[in-house]
Amino acid sequence: MDKTYTIAIDAMGGDNAPEEIVEGALLARDKYKNLHLNLYGDKGKILELIGETKQDRIKIINTTEMIEMGEEPVKAVRKKKDSSMVVAANAVKGGSADALFSAGNTGALLASGIFIVGRISGIERPGLLTVLPSVDDSKRQWVFMDVGANAEVKPSYLYQFAVLGNFYATHVLKKPNPEVKLLNNGTEEDKGDKIHIQAYQLLKNGKQLNFTGNIESRELLNGHADVVVADGFSGNAALKAIEGTALTMFAGLRKILVNGSLKTKIGAALVKPALKEFSSVLDYNNAGGAVIAGVKAPVVKTHGSAKAKTVSNTIGQIKIILESNLVPDITKYVDENKDQFKIILEEK
Repeated sequence: MDKTYTIAIDAMGGDNAPEEIVEGALLARDKYKNLHLNLYGDKGKILELIGETKQDRIKIINTTEMIEMGEEPVKAVRKKKDSSMVVAANAVKGGSADALFSAGNTGALLASGIFIVGRISGIERPGLLTVLPSVDDSKRQWVFMDVGANAEVKPSYLYQFAVLGNFYATHVLKKPNPEVKLLNNGTEEDKGDKIHIQAYQLLKNGKQLNFTGNIESRELLNGHADVVVADGFSGNAALKAIEGTALTMFAGLRKILVNGSLKTKIGAALVKPALKEFSSVLDYNNAGGAVIAGVKAPVVKTHGSAKAKTVSNTIGQIKIILESNLVPDITKYVDENKDQFKIILEEK
């Protein structure tokens, strides 16, 4: 029998909470038989959505506060002790849940992950990790980290992001020898600012990493790496540029095809299946959420606008993370390589 896991869900976080969060949780509950889902939030509202007869492997924990999307993250986490996010994070810290999920305030979830769930000893700065597709081969997914947690970095942070991303690629994406690259403004070894030049040398000398050099942002979707390391500012800007370009491109193409000539419309009908398939490759709703890598348990954030399908997919992603033993293996590795990490820190 499969091992069972409990996931703490912030039912009040996100633009469409609690309706889409609860519906997504029910979809995931029905799909993944070894999961128990604890929903934190307004019990009355959640019960209205679930009903008394659909609570198999679902537990509702009432909370009286919620963290809004626009609130200052750290202040909100410290002040709102009975918010759905904070109570859920404390459940993970206390061991009554194995992982934390939210579609709410990203900064608040980062603060909850780092200050409540806790940072893995030896990891300086946890970061946001996401998985993106390759356009050349939609089945070749790749890890991108950091995509927003640390705007300012040190070379040692980038090295540790590579280690964390490498573990995610091997454990969750099942890549035997992930190719690691550093996001930079050129492919040459001496490109970039002082931080990136120093980080290049740390990555180059990292014995457990298959580091193959720099990568430019224009190559990100071309399947040339399994793990791409970036500072949070550059990573977030690149991620939003990718998402925005995809949305704009398909909106513009749709407008041209719909408003074009008869010949254009006939052509549009012929290529519609291919365009739909390509659109699904770039659809973040199919990819799951962003992982706060470097903390003591899986903490995963999905888009604030997430609908039930995305919520369910993200819960499935958390299931894979738990079953892969990702966090315990990272913790063990960092603990067993303290001397190596000490050298890295001294060289920063």
